[in-house]
Amino acid sequence: MMQNVHLAPETDEDDLYSGYNDYNPIYDIEELENDAAFQQAVRTSHGRRPPITAKISSTAVTRPIATGYGSKTSLASSIGRPMTGAIQDGVTRPMTAVRAAGFTKAALRGSAFDPLSQSRGPASPLEAKKKDSPEEKIKQLEKEVNELVEESCIANSCGDLKLALEKAKDAGRKERVLVRQREQVTTPENINLDLTYSVLFNLASQYSVNEMYAEALNTYQVIVKNKMFSNAGILKMNMGNIYLKQRNYSKAIKFYRMALDQVPSVNKQMRIKIMQNIGVTFIQAGQYSDAINSYEHIMSMAPNLKAGYNLTICYFAIGDREKMKKAFQKLITVPLEIDEDKYISPSDDPHTNLVTEAIKNDHLRQMERERKAMAEKYIMTSAKLIAPVIETSFAAGYDWCVEVVKASQYVELANDLEINKAVTYLRQKDYNQGKDFAQASSYADIAVNSDRYNPAALTNKGNTVFANGDYEKAAEFYKEALRNDSSCTEALYNIGLTYEKLNRLDEALDCFLKLHAILRNSAEVLYQIANIYELMENPSQAIEWLMQVVSVIPTDPQVLSKLGELYDREGDKSQAFQYYYESYRYFPCNIEVIEWLGAYYIDTQFWEKAIQYFERASLIQPTQVKWQLMVASCFRRSGNYQKALDTYKDTHRKFPENVECLRFLVRLCTDLGLKDAQEYARKLKRLEKMKEIREQRIKSGRDGSGGSRGKREGSASGDSGQNYSASSKGERLSARLRALPGTNEPYESSSNKEIDASYVDPLGPQIERPKTAAKKRIDEDDFADEELGDDLLPE
Repeated sequence: MMQNVHLAPETDEDDLYSGYNDYNPIYDIEELENDAAFQQAVRTSHGRRPPITAKISSTAVTRPIATGYGSKTSLASSIGRPMTGAIQDGVTRPMTAVRAAGFTKAALRGSAFDPLSQSRGPASPLEAKKKDSPEEKIKQLEKEVNELVEESCIANSCGDLKLALEKAKDAGRKERVLVRQREQVTTPENINLDLTYSVLFNLASQYSVNEMYAEALNTYQVIVKNKMFSNAGILKMNMGNIYLKQRNYSKAIKFYRMALDQVPSVNKQMRIKIMQNIGVTFIQAGQYSDAINSYEHIMSMAPNLKAGYNLTICYFAIGDREKMKKAFQKLITVPLEIDEDKYISPSDDPHTNLVTEAIKNDHLRQMERERKAMAEKYIMTSAKLIAPVIETSFAAGYDWCVEVVKASQYVELANDLEINKAVTYLRQKDYNQGKDFAQASSYADIAVNSDRYNPAALTNKGNTVFANGDYEKAAEFYKEALRNDSSCTEALYNIGLTYEKLNRLDEALDCFLKLHAILRNSAEVLYQIANIYELMENPSQAIEWLMQVVSVIPTDPQVLSKLGELYDREGDKSQAFQYYYESYRYFPCNIEVIEWLGAYYIDTQFWEKAIQYFERASLIQPTQVKWQLMVASCFRRSGNYQKALDTYKDTHRKFPENVECLRFLVRLCTDLGLKDAQEYARKLKRLEKMKEIREQRIKSGRDGSGGSRGKREGSASGDSGQNYSASSKGERLSARLRALPGTNEPYESSSNKEIDASYVDPLGPQIERPKTAAKKRIDEDDFADEELGDDLLPE
């Protein structure tokens, strides 16, 4: 019984808690920075312990715990510790907390405190990974695929589309190898679908930009048919883009609508962009009503500039005036979302001013400027397009557009529309409407009264007087402007024009020669000098100065034709032909030049060459029978009677009441022994009788009216009823055609329409237009922008 009784020892050796008050220098943390062993343990993996896992082993895992006063004792970890009272490694754990667990006298003796297990030495090095392992090969191959995709995208952004496609193909080949290797090592669930998707998508995009549309569509089909790729249906929009480029509009609309079904309603912007693509496709297919439905929906949900502009064009295409107005008003009200106030410094704070200066030209500001410029372009183009058709006259249409613009956020565009209205009047050669002389004169008076010594104000006042025909008074204003500023080139140029109008050619020549000394390479000044020499009947000097004009502007067709005319007067046909031909090459619509060249080839008996020019003249003036008769005459003279007969028949179908055409048909059919000669002879006889009756009625009417009116009408009409231009040059050319050998037949049309043989190129220099003081030149856009604002999404 007493053998289980343990008495407390009398010496200190049996004290379980002895030694805890003793100081050990190892506990001094202040010296840890200087402890080489400790620092080595921190820098290496020697002092790192693996984290505790959640797995519980079947047996207790023990680790040595060192103390400062005992030997290493193996204790069970807290994860798999034995039950209370269990015996482990010969040490009995007490059943109560009276005795410290694991601390015995034997364990406290003979060992130092070593919490980092430094006495063990450094840990063994990590085991190197095997480079030949399947996992490493797969990782390396995956890295190469990613690098190829990146290189393909970079090459595309740099413009090297061929290299981008090659890189995309290499990425596709390596990605297929990667998939096969991964299937051999791991389960199919571990395949990297994101990498496969990116490789296929990049390959399809590169096919598309390289215009390999069939390959691109096949690649997109592989993506959209794979159910493992989430949200791949949106790529049908890119397929629709490809079909639109191929002009396969029905399939493009089909795929756009399928893509629209794939986009949830929360993605509002994406749905709007797809609907814009649908609208563009309908426009290109000519289905304007369907396009209107798309754009109306867009303007009701999320209005934008391109949709409003295209909606206006669609209503213009179907000719709905009221809807054009409403669409233009919707376009005007589209918000720009640009805050101009943030670029204005509200105070004198230096810091605020620096911030304002910094953001005045940053990227965001540049984007805002581009957006505003695009909005102004759309509005101006729409206004110029619809203004001539929304009202009874284009002036009323422009006035309506101006009023709408003035009431919007684009107030500054109203002035541009006013200028465009005036320019349109000038294009129609309605100068009185294009210029408001009364307003110009009043403003010029205000400018002169405010500053009498301002040469620009005096020059503009002189221009208003010049426009009213008071050339003497205009010259006084120009002289006063020159007295105030002798370098005012506008006043010097305009006073030269004034002297020319007054037929004071010597003084006009002096003015332009002085101006030539100031402006050495001014084509207008050189042309005016040549023109004055021509008026002074000095053609050699006129030719010399016109040659200088050609050296400055070698492609001006009006100057070249003028040189041809001067050489023709001098009798130099070869030089005249050279300059007339150059003028025709740069501007092949000048009837005067075409007529001269045709007559030149008839003179030289190159009938085939002459036919080319007369056929072009018939295209330019299809209502004039003269040119078609000349074509038929050239065929007849060249011996091609069948072609001449066909041309005369075609001319007769277009002009059934032309007597000259019937006369030639009767003559040709008779010479060729055709039965149609009798039918054409009957028609000719009937037309001549009708013409005789008509002339008798006109003669009786003249006799009844009497006086100068009858004389005036009689002098204006010829036997053929053709009233030619009063231009001496036009009469000379027409007379030349009639006077050619074997061309004494009357080729003139019997219609009462005039042929203006003195056609003037509107692009040529304006001889008699005074210059204004403003030195800016207004560049006008085309009347209507044919290119629609399609908003295809980038692929």
